[in-house]
Amino acid sequence: MKLLAMEAKLHLRDWPTLVFSIGLPVGLLLILGLSIPSFTELQDTGERIVDTHMPSTMALLSLLTLSCSVLPAVLATYRQQGVLRRLSTTPVHPARVLGAQLLINLAVGTVATAVLIVAGWLAFGAAPPRQWAWFVLVFLLGTAAMMALGLVIAALAPSAKAAQGIGSLVMFPLMFLGGVWLPRELMPEPVRVVSDFSVAGPFAQALKDTWAGQPPQLIHLAVVAAGLVVFGAIAVRSFRWE
Repeated sequence: MKLLAMEAKLHLRDWPTLVFSIGLPVGLLLILGLSIPSFTELQDTGERIVDTHMPSTMALLSLLTLSCSVLPAVLATYRQQGVLRRLSTTPVHPARVLGAQLLINLAVGTVATAVLIVAGWLAFGAAPPRQWAWFVLVFLLGTAAMMALGLVIAALAPSAKAAQGIGSLVMFPLMFLGGVWLPRELMPEPVRVVSDFSVAGPFAQALKDTWAGQPPQLIHLAVVAAGLVVFGAIAVRSFRWE
């Protein structure tokens, strides 16, 4: 608990990163939802896309930022500065630092998603997730998969700057495949097939489905779970403490 409290204080001191992780998706949601009314209608069902697509997509954006940028950079910095090596000589195993970072980033992602839900509802009446039980399951499973990917980046990066660079190279394609810039419904069929197996795509679709009141498709849950297993296994085998 002391280690978790210390890591939380360090995270709060880096307030620009914290503001960026929470403020960017909320700001984009408000700008798009309030300034582009023509984008809020789906031709086939008449359902406002702002009710399901935008909030769920902005939640994905926040989690990708935390997983591919914030988490790898912190752990790579600790390894580069010898923090993890020094901890390995004490009763406090470096794995506890890893666990603390995962919990803190999960908490930030949860806060960002909660703020998105409240902001969308207050600003333009976007409904909160209608399938809360499924939504929580999808959120935790997808976040775990994204965090495992972040641990892989942290394992491969030789330095903090390299971690940020690798994270950006991974994050931006996943943002596209997850529908951040172009809704998956409007993607060409070949691109959508790639999105379906990118982990970010099924995660985004499952979030959107639960937001709209539908249970997630089992194939999407299976792909996200497979991503968690694969990324987790790679992270465990390749992560270096020094």
